Formats: sequence, structure tokens, C-alpha cells
Amino acid sequence: MYRSLRTTTLTAVALALLWACGGKDNPEPVTPQAPTGITLSQQSLAVPQEGGTYTLTVTAPQRPSVRSKPSWVTVQDGLYKDYKLTYTLTVPAYGEYGTRRDEITVASGSLTAVVTIEQQGRAKPPVNPTDIATSLVTSNAAAEAQVLYDYLYANYGKKIVSSVMADVAWNNDVAATVFQKTGKYPASNCYDFIHIQVPDGNGWINYSDITPVTTWHDANGIVSLMWHFNVPLSEETTIGRDGSGCTCSPDKTTFKGSNALKDGTWENQYFYAQMDRVASVILQLQEAGIAALWRPFHEAAGNYYATAYNGAAWFWWGAEGPEVFRKLWNAMYDYFDSKGIRNLIWVWTAQNYNGDMSSYNSDEDYYPGDSRVDMVARDLYGGSAQDCALEFAQLQNTYSHKMISLGECGWGGSAANPIATIPAQWAEGALWSSFMVWYTGSKSYMVSDDWWKAAFAQDYVLTRDQLPTI
Repeated sequence: MYRSLRTTTLTAVALALLWACGGKDNPEPVTPQAPTGITLSQQSLAVPQEGGTYTLTVTAPQRPSVRSKPSWVTVQDGLYKDYKLTYTLTVPAYGEYGTRRDEITVASGSLTAVVTIEQQGRAKPPVNPTDIATSLVTSNAAAEAQVLYDYLYANYGKKIVSSVMADVAWNNDVAATVFQKTGKYPASNCYDFIHIQVPDGNGWINYSDITPVTTWHDANGIVSLMWHFNVPLSEETTIGRDGSGCTCSPDKTTFKGSNALKDGTWENQYFYAQMDRVASVILQLQEAGIAALWRPFHEAAGNYYATAYNGAAWFWWGAEGPEVFRKLWNAMYDYFDSKGIRNLIWVWTAQNYNGDMSSYNSDEDYYPGDSRVDMVARDLYGGSAQDCALEFAQLQNTYSHKMISLGECGWGGSAANPIATIPAQWAEGALWSSFMVWYTGSKSYMVSDDWWKAAFAQDYVLTRDQLPTI
């Protein structure tokens, strides 16, 4: 009797509960209530340098839309259901220095909401110059050379010397063009012995006449020298009075740098004969009391250390690798020393990374050594201020006992790919000792007039009129 009553009671309770819950197997779905505002799954988004993909869920009374966003963020819509929509945000890697910040604005009707997005860029590399040499590597250096070096040393990291490349190597025409456009002359003019191998009496260039250089020096300008060391196409080639029959390119000549170091070879005879020609001109300058920045055998590595493809050096002096190059450098250094040349500041040009560490290895093996180099330069064509600063920092940290200069600069490939302005480079930490702008065949230069004007507007950019008597 008791068990029957208990069972009946439980059954009744169960039926009552079922009826209270609606008594239905498939209850009606509950429609969510429309929100009155916009709700975001996150108000801010922090993105690392390498970028990534992220989701942003928006709850809104009407289908939301992205009203504005940074150009560097890609936004992909999802489905709008139950007043919610999830966006997929894609942010690429950020290769510049510092942090970039912007906002994504989401709208729903007249309502708006903002997501702040911030991405950390690459860290600016530290620059650690250590005990930069105060004396020249040349023993018993001429007083004029030491005075010039002392001036560069005193201004290093504080001011930058402006310079331009001389058109056809042995005049002041491009420097005059800079003056016409800006009202100021660059502090330095760079002359090239690129045509020294052309037979005398050619009627168009005479290196023995040092008047262009003395004129520049007497106007208080700094003198820079370099040498595109041209060689004959072969042992049988006679170089023409028009400059034909010679090249710097290793794939266009049978001349070998390694043979230039071997007695009795035609390359050895030519190598020293040409050095005699150049040395005689430098000695003329020395007798006139003119010191010069001397940048021979530039850009030796070329693409030798390219990793993304099978690269090679683009000048014969680097084509056989770093060991032969160092021997060539030392041969010139020793020969000039034996000739009594004491007025040069020796500048070695690194190739470094060509602005892309992922595709190039460093060319440190080409470095002749601290005892044979006074300064280190880098040639850069095109490139952002951040890239220039990175190159500077890498060189300064690698060659911490040497001042670092921008040996050449200009547009990369065309005027559509300019190099960053000097103010932009300086602001990023590229504190070059000097910069030297290359020229085009029309006696113009590979930067704009505004580029020059922006440089000369800075009190830390030295022009010829600001130089002391050196």
C-alpha cells in the first residue's frame, strides 16, 4: 500500500514539472533582443613586428561596416547573424623602426565604434663607436692630411660634410650646378681617375693639369679622389685615345687581379704602370699642399655575398674573392708609400648588405684591416631612412674604430626610387661623416634639387662656405 502511494505521488510530480516547462518536445527559439549600441570584442589590438591574423567581433543593431582603416590592415567580412559579425583582420610584417598606430572605425547606421591598432616595428640597432683612431695609418702623414682628418674627427656624429661627384672626373661642373640650384657649394668635390689609362694628348682630359683641383682647394673646398681602375680587354688590346678598349667589368676582360701581383705578367706590368700615372698626379697635389680623401677599389664585393641567387663581384678587383682583393689593396698601399705619398686618407668601401640582410651576407672578409684603412664608406642607391640607418649602425658596430661615411648615393635604378633625404637619415641615426651624391651624364645629379635644398637647410650639414682653412 505504501509503495503504490509513493509511486503515484512521484508520477504526479513529474507530470506537473513537465507541464510547467511547457509540455513540448521542441520549444520555440528565443529571438535575441536587438542591441541599442555597438559592442566590440576588443577595444585595442597590439600586433608584433612579424604581423598576424586576428578576429574582431562586432555586435550592432544593423549590419556593421568598416568606415575607415589603416592602409596596412586587410579586413574581411564574416556573416551577420543574431546581430553579430566577426571580421578577420590581417596585418603584414612591419620592417621600419618605431611603432605605427592607427584606428579602425566600425559603423552601424549612425552609430560608430573605434578599435585602436598598434604594431611594433623593428628595434633601432645601437651604435657603439669605440676609440675611433685619432691618427692616420700612413706613417709620417702630411700635416695637411692630418689636419683634414682632425676636422672630420671633431665633427663626427655632430655634423656631416656634403659632397658631389665630378662629371667626367676632372672638373667642377656638377658642383657649380648644385650652387646654381641652391646658392651653396658642397663642401667636397670628388674626382675620379677613371680615364687615366687613356693615352696622353687625347684632347679631352689631362690629369697632369691639376688646375681644377687646385681651383677647388683654393676656394676652401675639400678634395676627394677615387679610381675606377680600367684595364684592357685583353693583352692584345690597345686602348684608344677616345677611351675605348678598356673596362672595369671582370666578364669583359681577360685581366686577372691575381696575375697583377705576379712579376713578369702583362697584368703586373699594366697594374704598376697605371699606379705610376696616378701616383704622379697625387704627388703633384701633395707638392701643392693638398690632402685628399682617397677611395680606391670601391664596392669590391659587389654581389659576391648574395644568398638569394648566384651573385658575383662587378669589378675585376673583387672578382677573385677577398684574399686577392686584400693583396691588391696592400700592393697599392705599399707602392704609394714607397713613392713618398703622404697626403691621403685611405677610405675602404664596404658592400655590407645592400639594404637586405635576408639576401646578402656581410663582406667583412674584404676589409684590408685597421692598419691599412682610415675610414669606412658605404655606397647606397635608393632606400629608406631606416635602411640607411641600419647600414650605418652595422658598419659602425663592425668597424668601431673607424669613422663611417656615405661614399656614394643617388636614386636606385631611376628617379622613381630616390634615396631618403639627409634630414630623414640623420633623424633615424645615420650619422655619416660625409655624403657624396653621384651624377648623371647631363651634368645633373641623382637626387632632386629639393633633396639638396633640404640637406643644406640643416645646420649640421657642412657646405664649402662653412669650412675653415684646411
